[in-house]
Amino acid sequence: MNAKGTVHKYGDDVNTDVIIPARYLNTASHAELASHCMEDIDKDFVKNVKPGDVVVAGKNFGCGSSREHAPIALKASQVSCVIAKTFARIFYRNSINIGFPILECPEAAEEIQPGDVVSVDLSPTRPPAKPTRPSPSRSPSRKSSKAAGCWSPSRGEGWEIFIFPAATSAKPALRPPKSSGRCCGSKCPRRAAHG
Repeated sequence: MNAKGTVHKYGDDVNTDVIIPARYLNTASHAELASHCMEDIDKDFVKNVKPGDVVVAGKNFGCGSSREHAPIALKASQVSCVIAKTFARIFYRNSINIGFPILECPEAAEEIQPGDVVSVDLSPTRPPAKPTRPSPSRSPSRKSSKAAGCWSPSRGEGWEIFIFPAATSAKPALRPPKSSGRCCGSKCPRRAAHG
C-alpha cells in the first residue's frame, strides 16, 4: 500500500482536544467526526484536506485524553497517515487498534514542510543492511529521506518516505539517508533487534 498526499504540518503537543474537540464526541458517526477534525487548531483543515493527504507533526502528537475519536476523525477525513517526531502513548495504541498508519520519524518530521507532497510506501519492507543512496534514475527534483530509521509502530518494519518539496526556485539535491539499519528513537519496540 502506498500513500501520497499534500502535507498539513503542525507543531509539538497537538492534543486530542484539538484533533477532535470534545463538543463533538456525542456522535458515533465517523463522517460527523471528520467534518470537525482539527477545527480548533486549523479552521481550514476540513476544507483543504484531500483523500490521501498526510499530517506531519512534532513531538507528543495525540497527547491528552484517551479517546479513540482522535485517530478515527483523522482516518475518516481520509488522511493516509501521520508522521511525527513522537506520539503520545495512548494515541499510538489507539491508532494501531483502528488500523490507522502512524510513523515515528524525527528526521522526516523535521525536514518535511507544509505543502510538500509526500509519498510513503506502506508495504512491509526491511531496512537495508548498508546505507543506500536514492537511485539517480529518479527525478532530480526529488528530496529523499530513506526512512530506514522510521519504523511501523505495529510491526517494527521499515518504511520509505519520498518528499516532493512545495514549489521552490531551487532544485533540492538527492541526499543519502541520515540513518540506516537502526531505529530513530529509544521508544522503538524493535530497538534491541536492529541496533
